[in-house]
Amino acid sequence: MLRPEQMSKVSVTGSQRVQGDVIETIHDLNLVHLSDYDGDIEGFDNGNPLEGADDASEKLVTVRSLESMLDVSEADAGPTRIVTDEALETELEEIRVQVNELDDRRNELESELRDLDERIDAVEPFADLGVDLDLLSGYDSLQVAVGEADADEVRDTLRTDESIQAFELFEGEDTVGVFAYPRSDDPDVLDDALVGVEFARVEVPDAEGSPEAYVEDLRHERQTVESKLASVENELDDLRVEHAGFLLAAEEKLTIDVQKAEVPLQFATSDHAFIAEGWIPSDEYSTFVAAIQDAVGAHAAVEELERADYEPSGHGHHAPVDDDGGEAVATDGGTAEFDADDSPPVVQDNPDVVRPFESLTEVINRPKYTELDPTVILFATFPVFYGFMIGDLGYGFLYAGLGYWLYSSFDSDMITKLGGVAIWAGVWTGIFGVLYGEIFGLHLITEYLWHGALGLEHAPMKKGLHVGSFAELWLTISLAAGALHLAIAYVFGFVNESRSHDVKTAITESGAKFLLMGGVTVWLFSTHIQSSGGPRPEFIYRVAEFSPTVGMAALVVALVGLVLLIIGEGAVGLVESPTYALVHTVSYTRIAAVLLAKGAMAYVVNLLVFGAYETQITAQPEPFFFGMVELPVGAHEVHFMLDGASHGHEVLFPGLLWQGPAGILGGIVVLLAGHALVLGLGVTSAGLQALRLEYVEFFNKFYEGGGAKYNPFGYTRNYTTED
Repeated sequence: MLRPEQMSKVSVTGSQRVQGDVIETIHDLNLVHLSDYDGDIEGFDNGNPLEGADDASEKLVTVRSLESMLDVSEADAGPTRIVTDEALETELEEIRVQVNELDDRRNELESELRDLDERIDAVEPFADLGVDLDLLSGYDSLQVAVGEADADEVRDTLRTDESIQAFELFEGEDTVGVFAYPRSDDPDVLDDALVGVEFARVEVPDAEGSPEAYVEDLRHERQTVESKLASVENELDDLRVEHAGFLLAAEEKLTIDVQKAEVPLQFATSDHAFIAEGWIPSDEYSTFVAAIQDAVGAHAAVEELERADYEPSGHGHHAPVDDDGGEAVATDGGTAEFDADDSPPVVQDNPDVVRPFESLTEVINRPKYTELDPTVILFATFPVFYGFMIGDLGYGFLYAGLGYWLYSSFDSDMITKLGGVAIWAGVWTGIFGVLYGEIFGLHLITEYLWHGALGLEHAPMKKGLHVGSFAELWLTISLAAGALHLAIAYVFGFVNESRSHDVKTAITESGAKFLLMGGVTVWLFSTHIQSSGGPRPEFIYRVAEFSPTVGMAALVVALVGLVLLIIGEGAVGLVESPTYALVHTVSYTRIAAVLLAKGAMAYVVNLLVFGAYETQITAQPEPFFFGMVELPVGAHEVHFMLDGASHGHEVLFPGLLWQGPAGILGGIVVLLAGHALVLGLGVTSAGLQALRLEYVEFFNKFYEGGGAKYNPFGYTRNYTTED
């Protein structure tokens, strides 16, 4: 779980005449992450594409173009099929001719529609004027201008312009038409007169009759074109239904053909031989050898060049493998370091239940082959943090339901994994909801399970809205959880640094920070402060109470950590020591803060809807919650009035549901909208805060990422079959 699958570097060497058979075998296995040949072998060059590569590439471009024109989707696939080379020559050409003719016709009709729309838009201003189009042009002595302008401003301007002898204005709602009789024969007299006016001129269309009739004719013509276009679209849709399955299958076959034809570009080849290298999971090596031998027998040799250890370059090696499967020692007595330019791809090795959380790890980056994979820690902590902060059975069901929808309704691997994360977040939200005794903020589980069925006075846990001791307890537990979470991060960092650098560096980096943080945390949970006359932070001792001696020892450990940190980082380490000692740990108190905030929001929604009454506790109840918290004598409890009755106690708020029909309607709206808001804010606050703790506080202590994705040479068939 903490390491990826171990990878082996393998090579296949064979004669050119079996290269095609080897390519077919490797492709069918879908196991080998091929490496690119870098030209290091004397007498060998990068290979050339196989015969037919260009033709397959051209056909693939054609198929994808046809799919785009027909708007083909995966839902149109139909059953799997065999696609022959003959079908790619004849049937594909027939489809191409039909589709191209219809697509050209569609483009022509769409162009006509755009032209008609432009003509209609151009004539509509003249319809606004109410003047026939043939009256707006063709004059010898009159000059005409039509445009959008302020009619009064145009009128005032023309009255004072000495170059205009007479004029007449026609006003529409948005348009002005000007007929002017100039004093000279200059054709630009009217344009010059309107220079000082905001006048957006429109060209007069070359048409006769009323503009309304002209627009009507254009619209009728547009309807005709739209009808023709719809007919073409229907024909194209018929072609899509008829040929989509073939096109999807053809695309898949051609994609595979192109893959196989172009893969020699990654090989080292000579006139008579070829060498292919790549990475496979070490456990699959025997399967790989058997498949090559079955395909070409002794005409190709398979060798396991090296088995990648989890050591970075300079501090470990890819161990060459001897004939017995053990590590082969280099001729100089050392071991071969792996090439950083050809590092093993990463196949995360997590159980099925953990794999959805790989999506959260990959948000940062895929782990390096040499790094510890933190996904299992995300699985163990993120949903628990989330569920603890929300803690409600009703919300848990909704989160889990949303997660299942994402998990089951989408083909995207990332969305599917996020759905799995949401399911686990919902499960833990529901578990803590049962422990808190809440469903949508109501204590019905407490009433019917913990009190009614099991006879307990209270639910095992309370959120701390009425019993302050619980709020203090959650702050303390948040600190303890933070210290544990950070301790794991520092241990991971120690392992990574000891491998990538050396043990000394690991001690002065992660080791120092671990000692500093752990020492200060244990000291806080000791009674050393009290024994020295200092204040006693009561809530801290709800979880643990270490003796003064343990506290002093913890301070010594923290001091050792500080010294090591200064040795490793110098003055910077001294300045940042408070951050490592306490600040990062205190950051986890946001867990308790969000818990109280979300609990209070749900509480307020239910208070407004149902109302509440208050009762005083006169007898000391039995201690509860692991014997760590007691409800003080004389404390008050608040109960929701789910039946509208005060039960003889003081009413705090009567509730909307008990205020008549209008109150019932308002109460339903508040109930649904309020809980929807709390549900949404659970994602944006609890979810983001939990992620922040993982990414900022946890990952930053040890994680770099940047591993290569495992991309084996092969293809998963969805639309074609070879049987």
